[in-house]
Amino acid sequence: MEYLDFELPIKELEEQLEKCQLIGNESEVDMTDACKKIEKKLAQVKKEIYGNLTPWQRVQISRHLERPYMLDYVKALCGNTFLELHGDRTVKDDKAMIGGFGKIDNQSFLFIGQQKGINTKIRQYRNFGMANPEGYRKALRLMKSAEKFNIPIVSFIDTPGAFPGIEAEERGQGEAIARNILEMSRLKVPVIVFIIGEGASGGALGIGVGDKVYMLENTWYSVISPESCSSILWRSWEYKKEAAEALKLTAPDMKKLKLVDEIIKEPLGGAHHDKEAMYVSVKKAILSAYNSLKKLPVEKLVEKRMDKYLNMGVFKE
Repeated sequence: MEYLDFELPIKELEEQLEKCQLIGNESEVDMTDACKKIEKKLAQVKKEIYGNLTPWQRVQISRHLERPYMLDYVKALCGNTFLELHGDRTVKDDKAMIGGFGKIDNQSFLFIGQQKGINTKIRQYRNFGMANPEGYRKALRLMKSAEKFNIPIVSFIDTPGAFPGIEAEERGQGEAIARNILEMSRLKVPVIVFIIGEGASGGALGIGVGDKVYMLENTWYSVISPESCSSILWRSWEYKKEAAEALKLTAPDMKKLKLVDEIIKEPLGGAHHDKEAMYVSVKKAILSAYNSLKKLPVEKLVEKRMDKYLNMGVFKE
């Protein structure tokens, strides 16, 4: 298990517990009481640490290397029914953006989302989850296909942002994201969105317009990352903790600002501590949202989605 810096007290206690259990198993010494004391202390420390997480600590958990990624969720939800589709029919297939059809309990869904990768080689192959314009155009092509066949859409967001390279700008990165936001706002099928890790900038918004938007408990959603915000405001990355606090990017902040609909609770310590439980929670949220949205007439569905986003940021003096 990979431990974050603020999790080191937990690491020390878990190592102590492991040694205590090992001594008890390999000798005739009764270590039961000692192990129970350590377990009690461990539970207390976990409760204290994970019950008082700062925004920056939540950002760190959202980036944890062992956290489940988009394809992990799809595999758990759909099994062997998932069929990935490729290409934007214009330039090429973007490896950072995944899209395809699959079934949950005999109901077909289109799944789209960014994929980061589980090791350095795959992260490079997936461009660290940063999609190019062709990735957003592929996503839109698939969403239009889903609309044509009346198939609901599920979007998984986990990206540090759209790819900022010159070649991406030359191929129309801004236009591709803007087009997706426009077209997603008027899709005639239910759209259910999940922020499962990082939700940064237009890279997230390009597949983030939905009837229901859920955030996992230890994720973040913002126009800019804490590091980039720190480098702009303070000319240094050293103030990323202060930037994370000021940006109001955590799930409770987003819910309070009415930018997301619901928060999905994670297992203690993060989604990577009990992936199976996390998959079950996401599946329940998908089916619950779909069962409520499918009852709406198409015109009402689109109207409610548009009104939802038009009302964001509106205030009275």
